[in-house]
Amino acid sequence: MSSAPVPANPVENELPSTALDKKFSVQRLKEQLIRLTLLFCALLSIATTVSIIYVLLTESVFSVGESEAFFERVSLSEFLTETRWTPQYADQHFGILPLLTGTFLIAGIAALVGIPLGLASAIYMSEYARPEVRNFIKPILEILAGIPTVVYGYFALVFVTPYLLRPIFQDLLGFDVSVFNAASAGIVVGIMIIPMISSLSEDALRAVPQSLREAGYALGSTKFDVSIKIVLPAAISGITASFILAFSRAVGETMAVTIAAGQQPRLTLNPFESVETMTAFIVNISMGDTPVGSIEYKSLYAVALTLFLVTLTMNFISYAIMRRFREVYQ
Repeated sequence: MSSAPVPANPVENELPSTALDKKFSVQRLKEQLIRLTLLFCALLSIATTVSIIYVLLTESVFSVGESEAFFERVSLSEFLTETRWTPQYADQHFGILPLLTGTFLIAGIAALVGIPLGLASAIYMSEYARPEVRNFIKPILEILAGIPTVVYGYFALVFVTPYLLRPIFQDLLGFDVSVFNAASAGIVVGIMIIPMISSLSEDALRAVPQSLREAGYALGSTKFDVSIKIVLPAAISGITASFILAFSRAVGETMAVTIAAGQQPRLTLNPFESVETMTAFIVNISMGDTPVGSIEYKSLYAVALTLFLVTLTMNFISYAIMRRFREVYQ
């Protein structure tokens, strides 16, 4: 005989449903909290950027209250065309060209050092190195990014100039190499940007599909031909972006160039003379000897605004290149 089905207890059916709803409610609350936290972090980043821009503009371009902006005392034409920068002397001149020349001279030397070495190391790790070799070399390259920039500055001062530049360029070739010079600063900054170029370029190279490499090998190409003529052009957008970002990093470097290049704003292209960069001038003014609100103090913000515009322009160029030449593979 079959027994009649036992009616389900409605209370027992409702309990699991209620517990499940409560669990889902707690989960939704957690997700909402995470979403709000992430939104707050994003808005905080935007607010920080806007605050920085506001401070730079109010101190250098637009006056607020009784405070007079830098460009209300100094004309823009003088700032951009004057060839002397002496805001801390009795005979004051406010031409940004010496600082721009020193900045781009050091950044250019850094690019000549860092770009070939960084790209070569990226090609080796992406195309030639075995996995165990890559896992050994890459962390060592990353260590370069973790060394304080002050150490790089003193390395240039006590090693690069006396043991590298002077024996070659002064003793052998006859050039006069100053203790503080743009060449030594550019060399150490170039070493500093190698990890950035290597890492970003390697990521771009490894993103190229393996099928392109195999097609090259199928046509009888060597590994060098495949690496240089197939993989490298396919990853050119990411590689070029890494170059521009690294150059921006070199432009914004502070302590290494302050120690190694000196603080003499000269309008010169001689890499063996002492120069001053925009960041070095900001450090010099920030030491505390300049009265707050003075024209010398205001010049700090004008230089900082110029540096911000330069790096922002480079970032836009990098982004435009990535969008223009980016290859999309399926």
